[in-house]
Amino acid sequence: MNHDFSLEALDIRALIQTEASLAGPLPLAAFGRVTADVQGTEAGGEIDGDVDWQAQGRVVPVAGAADELWLDLVVDAEIPQICQRCLKPMRSALHIERSFRFVADEQTAAALDEESEDDVLVISRQFDLHALIEDELLMGAPLVPRHDTCPQNIAWTAEGEGYDEVQEERRNPFAALDVLKKKL
Repeated sequence: MNHDFSLEALDIRALIQTEASLAGPLPLAAFGRVTADVQGTEAGGEIDGDVDWQAQGRVVPVAGAADELWLDLVVDAEIPQICQRCLKPMRSALHIERSFRFVADEQTAAALDEESEDDVLVISRQFDLHALIEDELLMGAPLVPRHDTCPQNIAWTAEGEGYDEVQEERRNPFAALDVLKKKL
């Protein structure tokens, strides 16, 4: 059986029931919400790289009930971010593996979401797999990205002094109290 699949208008039921697999690289630039905060910060102002992904449909038989419909998603990417220590561009490597259970309607999804830890989505003939991949990239990205070791020293004051130097210059606010205590 041959199906033509579109990432933005995917018949998810057909994909899962045929246990089909979709995969491929997509250009990172196609994920505008992921790259929105770093546009123009990389060399040449371009967002380069690919998002490698794979989606696999599977049907899980359940005794005495309707079969469960699942989609397994694997996403690998290096997304551009801004280091929160040095404020320079960096790349965060992401590897995401998630499984999603599809159900018939919102009420069933809400009920299952309350009682289980499964990721439950409503089945649709116009499912946007591209948006799901982008959502997973956004949720998988570090909230506070930073280099393991920043590429340059970080200036902590307007004069460019290092943090340790500034700390040495500061006086202990209780030093005056210690002097008074010793006088008494």
